[in-house]
Order: sequence, then C-alpha cells, then structure tokens
Amino acid sequence: MFEVKLLLKSVHLIDPAASRNGEFDVLIDGSKIERIGRNLPADGARVVELPRGQVVTPGLIDIHVHLREPGQEHKETIATGTAAAVAGGFTAVACMPNTDPINDHASVTEFILKRAAEAGLARVYPIGAVSIGSKGDQLTEIGDLHKAGCVAITDDGRPVVTALLMRRAMEYATMFGIPVIDHCEDPSLKGDGVAHEGAVSGILGLKGIPGAAESIMVERNISVAEMTGGHFHVAHMSARQSLRAVREGKARGIRVTCEVAPHHFVLTDEALHEKGGYDTNFKMNPPLRSERDIDALIEGVADGTITILASDHAPHCGYEKEVEFDLAPFGILGLETELGLFLDILVHKKKAISLSRLIEMFTVEPARLLGLDRGTMNIGAAADVTLIDPDLEWTVDKEQSASRSRNTPFHGWEIKGRAVRTIVAGKTVWELKNTMAAA
Repeated sequence: MFEVKLLLKSVHLIDPAASRNGEFDVLIDGSKIERIGRNLPADGARVVELPRGQVVTPGLIDIHVHLREPGQEHKETIATGTAAAVAGGFTAVACMPNTDPINDHASVTEFILKRAAEAGLARVYPIGAVSIGSKGDQLTEIGDLHKAGCVAITDDGRPVVTALLMRRAMEYATMFGIPVIDHCEDPSLKGDGVAHEGAVSGILGLKGIPGAAESIMVERNISVAEMTGGHFHVAHMSARQSLRAVREGKARGIRVTCEVAPHHFVLTDEALHEKGGYDTNFKMNPPLRSERDIDALIEGVADGTITILASDHAPHCGYEKEVEFDLAPFGILGLETELGLFLDILVHKKKAISLSRLIEMFTVEPARLLGLDRGTMNIGAAADVTLIDPDLEWTVDKEQSASRSRNTPFHGWEIKGRAVRTIVAGKTVWELKNTMAAA
C-alpha cells in the first residue's frame, strides 16, 4: 500500500541517532521523511494514530542473513527471504555470499541486487566473499565487489583459515573502507563436531565443538586487525572466551566489533537433551553453548562490548533437516522471531538494556558497521520505518512463516514483543494481520 502523504500523529518515536525518544508527529511524503515535530498540520496527508504502547523507529537492519539465491532456491529465494525480513520488521538486510555460485564476482552481486529490486520488499546489501570460491586460497577482487555494491567481505560459513590471507583481506578491505567479517572457528579444533563440547554432547554421543575453537580464531583476527589497522567483525559470537577477547581488544583501541544471534541467548545445549537429543532444529554453528556463555553474552550486551544484534537466518528444506543429527546442515530461521526474542529476553526479562538501546543495536550500529546511509529518520532521509508493539504477546507458528523453509526451534513459543508494520521508502510492505495466534 503506497501512501502519497502519511502523517503518523503523536507517536512514540525512538530514533537513537537523532537523540529522539518521545512523542512526535512524523510526516512522510512519498518515499522521504518530510517533517518531524509536534502538532504538525495534516496538510492533505492521511493521518494515522497508533494504539498506546506502540513505538515508531527507523527501519531495522539485519546484517547476517542467508538468502540462498542464486543456486539454492529450494531453501529460500531473495523474494521469500525479504518477505520474511519485512514480516520481522526489517527494512534492510545484508546477505552472506555462500550461494551457488559463491558471491565472489561482481556479476553475482549484480544479480542479487537485480532480484532484490524485483522483489520490492526489504533493501538488500550483498556481502562479498573474501576468497575465490570461499576456498581460502586466493583473494577475490575486493575493489570490484565493492564497486558492484558489496558492503563487506566474509567467507561465512567458512573461516578464513590462514593468518596471511586474513592479513591481505584486511589490508585491501581497509582501502575501500569496509569491514572483514569472519565465521570464527579453528577447523582443527572443530573437526567434525556437531554440538557444544560438554556434558550434554557426551551423554548424547555427539562430537563436540569447544568454545576455544571460536575464541582462538577471534584472538588471532584481533591481532591481525591490530597489525593492519583493519576492521574485524565477529559473526554470530557464542562463547564467553570470545567475548573476553573482544572486550580486551576494544580496550586496546583495536577496530573489532561483534554480533550475537537470539538463539545463543535463549537456548543452551541442554535444549538438545530436553528434546530427546537429536532434533536437528537445534543444530546450528556456532552450536548452542552453556548457561555460563549465555550469562557472559548478556553481560556483554549490557556493558556495550556487543554492539549489534543479528539473526543468522539460515533456511533449510525439511528433507535436509530430517536426517541423522550428524548429517543435517547447520542453521535455523531467524528473521521473523529475532526481534521478539531479543525484546523478550534482553528488555523484558533480563532488563539488560533499554528499548532505546535495543533499537540502536538494530539501526545505528549496523548502519555504522556497513557504512549505510540508513538507521535514522532525519529530514529528507528515505522513509524506512518500523512500527513495534514491545508488549504484544504472540505465539510462533512456523506454518505462517513467509520463508520458504520451516526449520525453527521456536515453533509454539510464546513471545512478548514484535513488529506490527514495516514501511520501506514510504510504502507499507507488511502489516500484522493477526496471522499469529495470541498467547
């Protein structure tokens, strides 16, 4: 639904980048924010008054999403992935390069952007590969990828194994002002592990992945960032040892940032045991860790060490997940549940951060990391807006998902907080129609 002029009247606006947190009128004219103030005249605009308790924020941004296209359209397409994004309140997503073919060439980047424009939902920002074929041997043409539209580089779901390749990647990425994102794991320690190394994996007879497999690579990359002056970003951080390394790196002035996914806050490896041990919807990489890791990550959010929240949205077909635990692919859906899970845990239950800080971690911080002209509602800015009801109680129903896949461990969960409307460039691209049952 496109509104020529839309006046959001006396709404609770939270825009951390502009230091706004209070009652304002927001006038949207076409695709742009025209005015923000109090007691604005309607001036021919359609007036919308929101129910008490709802808030208006700049469009949310998710920097870690797998859209699967090209090559894996049986799992997800750019159209279905961005439909899931807007249903979760996200007006923009950054997509990982582990498609088929790998996004290691400008032509693949251009294809992704073309498909995103055709879908006309969330904005899509491609992330290019560090190495050709993500094989860890030869650097991609980083300048060409950046020119084509890539906002960062990574070989996610594979680590950059050698320190030399990471050094070269950071040196070249710095020339173009983009970060290097790494899926941090030491392959020799991870081996063919499928779950967190601990008592649960021992009981279930599953090969373990220790937290040190992640933190050793984090520490190495921080050292390389210190040497090169590059910007290193830790993808989907899960281990308390990694958090300690990032905290110490920041204290030394090194350009290191990190993100966390909601499943690493709300689930531990005990969930494997509770579900009988072999439900592949609980298999992700990094794996679900211990309660000690969760406590450390929440502390890291509270003290500002962790600055970005992201989903690691990783769709897989049912037949791919319905196999033995060892053989199933890693990953779960995340775009439609992450906002609610983070609100529920971080704001409502743990009270680790304020609602305003949560919005900042979904807007200002990701925009800063990727150099995006997004994340705020300044006058003249694109009218990318998310409407949120932080107190709305709802029940997750995977069958109502906009994604092409259904691999989620959160089916049937009761959650407090969710997006209710998503606006991209002044156009309402999604609005809650009570498709999820009330809790």
